[in-house]
Amino acid sequence: MPHRYTLADIAERFSLRLSGRSGISVSGDVDVDGLATLSSACASQLSFFTNIAYREQLQKTCAAAVILKESAMEDCPVPCLVADNPYLAYAKISALFDVLPVRVSGIHPSAVIDTSANIAPSAYIGPQCIIAANVQVGEGAVINAGCVIGEGSVVGARGYLHSRVTIYHGVTIGEDAVIHSGAVVGSDGFGFAPDFSAHGGGWCKIYQLGGVVIGNRVEIGANTCIDRGALDDTFIGDGVIIDNLVQIAHNVKIGNNTAIAACSGIAGSTEIGENCTIAGAVGIVGHIKIADRVHITAKSLVTGSINEAGSYSSGTALSPTVAWRRNAVRFSQLDSLFQRVRALESNRTDS
Repeated sequence: MPHRYTLADIAERFSLRLSGRSGISVSGDVDVDGLATLSSACASQLSFFTNIAYREQLQKTCAAAVILKESAMEDCPVPCLVADNPYLAYAKISALFDVLPVRVSGIHPSAVIDTSANIAPSAYIGPQCIIAANVQVGEGAVINAGCVIGEGSVVGARGYLHSRVTIYHGVTIGEDAVIHSGAVVGSDGFGFAPDFSAHGGGWCKIYQLGGVVIGNRVEIGANTCIDRGALDDTFIGDGVIIDNLVQIAHNVKIGNNTAIAACSGIAGSTEIGENCTIAGAVGIVGHIKIADRVHITAKSLVTGSINEAGSYSSGTALSPTVAWRRNAVRFSQLDSLFQRVRALESNRTDS
């Protein structure tokens, strides 16, 4: 059954003002059963407006109502839910229409659970899950099909593991965490000591003796890997959000409410502050520190510590191939050009 709410219900729940421009009929009794874009929304769906680039779509929308700022109301041909922060209001309202399947507490008969594991009565354990010795699964937690939880690990209350998540031994996950399919938490860090002193030598494995500690309200994307610590634990703070395909190496520490976008990689023992944003495909070297409230733009390479809040970038912007190749050659000539300029300046000073 679809979720249905009246406009008046939604306005009251989220402290929004139901209104409209002059000449628009506004009724709080209109039923809403979903959310959609401005261009595709029908008369039973809400939409939202936050970007001036979509002004024309706003002017033509057929939505039941649009979440927007008061300053945009004159462009809206349908009722408005006026908000100080329309995007945040949209995010909160989206929870009303969540289509995630509801799980009823219980343990599927195909699950394999060690007798020493402590599973809360209100938790759900899905088909073919494997839960090892001394694992704790909190109240209201959902462990979907095919998940593996290693010895001594903890999944806090209301945690939600999508299918095929792997949690190694010695991992602690706080309350209200969401971990998406294919994620691996607690795998070995990439620690090896070189040993080429003798014939047949190679790499000597450094056994990873720490664990992983994940705070409350953390979301981890699909196929992301978080390595266990070599000695101390790898640490992910409260409210951190991590996109798909992110690599977090051993002993990394990430502060509260930091966001990391897809395909980024963070090398070992780096510390990232609170309320940072790391855009897609960023590379961060190991053993550095990044201050609170730092934004790193997409595809940047961070090679040293960042001590002050702000936005940081590296790399070159896209250009036509011919121009890029020309500039690449010139880049290789920068040092010789610098030496020539310095010599010219020195000669001028001497004269």
